[in-house]
Amino acid sequence: MRIGVIGAGYVGLTTAACFAHLGHEVVCADVDEAKVGALNAGEVGLHEPGLGDLVAQGLDSGRLRFVHGGALSDVDFTFVCVQTPAGPDGSADLSAVEEVLGRAEFPVVLKSTVPVGTAARHPGVVSNPEFLREGHAVEDFLRPQRIVVGAQDERQAREVAELYAGTRAPVVLTDNTSAELVKYASNGFLALKLSYVNTLAELCEQLDADIDGVTEGMRLDDRIGASCLAPGPGWGGSCLPKDTLALLATARTVGVDFATLEAAITTNRHQSRRVVDRIRAEAGPLAGARIGVLGLTFKAGTNDLRDSPALVVAAVLAQEGAEITAYDPCVTENQPGVAVVDSAAEAAADADVLVVLTEWPEFAELDWPDLAERVRCPLLFDTRNVVPRDKVEDAGFRLIRTGR
Repeated sequence: MRIGVIGAGYVGLTTAACFAHLGHEVVCADVDEAKVGALNAGEVGLHEPGLGDLVAQGLDSGRLRFVHGGALSDVDFTFVCVQTPAGPDGSADLSAVEEVLGRAEFPVVLKSTVPVGTAARHPGVVSNPEFLREGHAVEDFLRPQRIVVGAQDERQAREVAELYAGTRAPVVLTDNTSAELVKYASNGFLALKLSYVNTLAELCEQLDADIDGVTEGMRLDDRIGASCLAPGPGWGGSCLPKDTLALLATARTVGVDFATLEAAITTNRHQSRRVVDRIRAEAGPLAGARIGVLGLTFKAGTNDLRDSPALVVAAVLAQEGAEITAYDPCVTENQPGVAVVDSAAEAAADADVLVVLTEWPEFAELDWPDLAERVRCPLLFDTRNVVPRDKVEDAGFRLIRTGR
């Protein structure tokens, strides 16, 4: 089929490249002319495993091309993949979506995460929410756990579902409103799990328990599952923060008291302060302290800094007068209050405390004896429980871990 994609961000670029890989003819449009030029040259600025290769393959085969603009014609389906950021009141900003829908040729497929009821205001629009994890976007598109399609016309919904035939995924056909709610319901539930396990970690610290032992016993229960049970400095990224706020705003507009979701959001906001309080309790006054930070992105496997809990923690530390030097494998530019360096060794130089804030696997393989010689004080706070305890302690560090 001839597929048009509006927006070349994480979702749009992955959608375009993967549909081309599945054999469709794809044209992807974006209003950023420089980005379009780079993509046509095979340059992908996103750190997303496998995506660059798929873009190159699509360009070489002629099944994928990029154009400048915000509208497409002469396509069988137009997929809308533009951003819907949170507005001041937490509700989703639909200005980009509405602009595209105002000039798009039908049939239109909404992949952008939009508030429940959006498609109902645009007859003929098909809802097809995305469930892509950053760092696993290509895998999630080509080997999805489910395809959800909502439409007023079942025939139209089946036509969109057929586009994914090569993935062999289970298909859920439903109405637009339910399809929109699936995305918010899924992300809201993941946020609940993450806030729950972070509070459990805090409880473990007070009770002299081990969060790893607790979660190991939990994840073996099929009713609970293994995902989203790793404690950390809070959840963030481009989806969970805005989607939980949007779902909460939707519930309020129809008079539903979604207290559990509101509690999850409140709990998450508490995490950055909890991390800073624990650092202070172990390291002493923060004013004038030099803190080396390992990890700035909101999760490993991506270069995305949007709503990163690591940046929130770093900002609070800086507000208290600490000097922050950070290393992240995918971040090269300085951030507000944070000097970014090129290696973990530079981040550790003369540090009063080292803090791991992102779960990059390579942090487990660092030369810990070398880092121990570089720091001013061998204190390491691992908020992600990613570094090897024996190696770190043998190198001379005093290791503080989340949930222990």
